[in-house]
Amino acid sequence: MDKSPAYQFQRLSQSHSENGTRRLVEEYPLLVRVNGHELATLVCSSHQLNFLLAGFLRLQGFVDTLEEIQLMGICQEFGQAEVRLCKPLPAKLQLTLTSGCGAGISFNLPQQHLEQGRRPWRRYRAEELFQLMRNLGRKAELYKSHGGIHSAAIGDAQGLLLYAEDIGRHNTLDRLAGAALFRGWDLRDKMLVTSGRISSEMVAKAARLGIGLLASRTAATNRAVELAELTGITLVGYLRGDKLEVYSHPQQLKMVTAQQQIAGISGVILAGGESLRMGSDKALMPIQGARFIDHVYGRLATLFDEVLIVTNSPQLYADLPVRKVPDIYLGKGVLAGIHSGLKHARHEQVFVVGCDMPFIDTDVVRAICEDGASADVVIPVHAEMVEPLHALYSKSCLEAITSRLDAGDKRIISFFPEVLVKEVGPECWHEIDPEGRSFCNINTPDEYFRWRCTNGPVLK
Repeated sequence: MDKSPAYQFQRLSQSHSENGTRRLVEEYPLLVRVNGHELATLVCSSHQLNFLLAGFLRLQGFVDTLEEIQLMGICQEFGQAEVRLCKPLPAKLQLTLTSGCGAGISFNLPQQHLEQGRRPWRRYRAEELFQLMRNLGRKAELYKSHGGIHSAAIGDAQGLLLYAEDIGRHNTLDRLAGAALFRGWDLRDKMLVTSGRISSEMVAKAARLGIGLLASRTAATNRAVELAELTGITLVGYLRGDKLEVYSHPQQLKMVTAQQQIAGISGVILAGGESLRMGSDKALMPIQGARFIDHVYGRLATLFDEVLIVTNSPQLYADLPVRKVPDIYLGKGVLAGIHSGLKHARHEQVFVVGCDMPFIDTDVVRAICEDGASADVVIPVHAEMVEPLHALYSKSCLEAITSRLDAGDKRIISFFPEVLVKEVGPECWHEIDPEGRSFCNINTPDEYFRWRCTNGPVLK
């Protein structure tokens, strides 16, 4: 029940005036004393202060479990809270006034507290994110009646798990953290949506909880984006209707529905090369905020319902949620990788790409796959050369490939005379990718440093 005070007002327009009453948002100061010391005054909404206080202590890094709170007493009438912790507060606390509504505060803690939330690769679906934001809107009743109230929710693929509202957007995160602490819930890898602007302190709080995706109906600040990159969080702004903007780690968010994927084709990433010219494993080299193989996988995952990595070192890609399959013919090069991909794939056709092609364009891949029914191999021609590691292969090629491998022939095109091959010229993809970046593979340190700062294509 809404207990906030009602105030009289006079509404004026050019033609008339009228009197009315409206309930206004309550601004409630809560003085927090910890271990006998005045720590902070939280300006907040007055409901469920136990969740707010526990979450505040958790997200400032003072506690990790309820057992670390020896005593918590709240006098709502006088706006005071007394907390006794099992351990002393850190000796040096640097106070930061946040940009949040309600005069929020945070304490600058060591960097490891910000990075402890970073997790291996996570996967989210856009339709699940849109649904979570719609659920948040339905829950935000106070905002509809008052205005000025922020709301936030945590959820996963199954739906909304926790909801909170407060006059301060950062307070809503404290409330969510406190509710989870009281329930003993682990929030790692969950999605968090909020009605307010995303600032760096909100990203820091999300990282401490292990949140993998943070989204808002409105904007994010520049420092929020930088911190999200550091902590492995996919940061989403302007999430409205069926549109959104992704500012960090877009490879973790699957943007298309199953109906938009290419049916009957598996994506295959070859990651078994020795990288002799590069001098280190190309698949793991960083570019534009992620590893080469992250970019390749992220794009293929939007196109195909099955993606495989052909590798004899699966532990290197343990964080990628895909099946890793080995070469059947060891030491036989790229042709053996194609053979393994075809053997292990669930579908009749595979689109094969190298792990060193981080700028692969999904629209170019779609254009090549459109000719899939016309041949056993559909291969693009770029700069007057065929691109066998950006091509479509059918399982009807397996017999010819096996014959060539048994004969000791490792050349990729050695089996082409025995199957039907269709070459796709620039007229198929030039308007999509006039510079041919989709076919760019990076083999040497010089090429890597030349491309590292390029404005390559963003995940589509």
